[in-house]
Amino acid sequence: MIAQVVKHKVSMSIHLKPIVLLMAIFIFFWGCDYARMSEQESIRPYETSIPEMQEGTIPIKGGLQVLREMDTEDLTNPLPFNQTSFDLGKEAYGYFCVMCHGPKGDGNGTVGQSFYPLPANLMSSDVLDQADGELFYTISFGMGRMPPLAYTATEEDRWAIIHYIRSLARVSE
Repeated sequence: MIAQVVKHKVSMSIHLKPIVLLMAIFIFFWGCDYARMSEQESIRPYETSIPEMQEGTIPIKGGLQVLREMDTEDLTNPLPFNQTSFDLGKEAYGYFCVMCHGPKGDGNGTVGQSFYPLPANLMSSDVLDQADGELFYTISFGMGRMPPLAYTATEEDRWAIIHYIRSLARVSE
């Protein structure tokens, strides 16, 4: 009798396995609504076309490469020396230069003290005798351990820093 019950359960499980398997497959595919998945934005990220760019939005000529190739004598400071450019230069100097060159521009900044050789003394005749274009080029592309500021400071800030350095020299005289 036990053998018959076991035999009946085995035969029943053999017949139920395909049915259970088919039900599982049906539930799986019914639960995964693949048709609606294609409606999600994350599935179709490139379907929307890129808007038309206005001419001149992306530079194809000019930029820093032109500045790098220019003669420094051709560079002139476009900012007038006035209180506005002085204030802008003082602010930019505080952001980008004071930690190495110091608040007086003498090369005694807190970070600059760890460098060898020390940062340039901006009050020296070697610096002050340079034309604005030469200073702008050095500020823009760096020199020695000095990092290039063309990638972090705006062009206007770099020109204003030159006005501020020159005004520091006038004050120290």
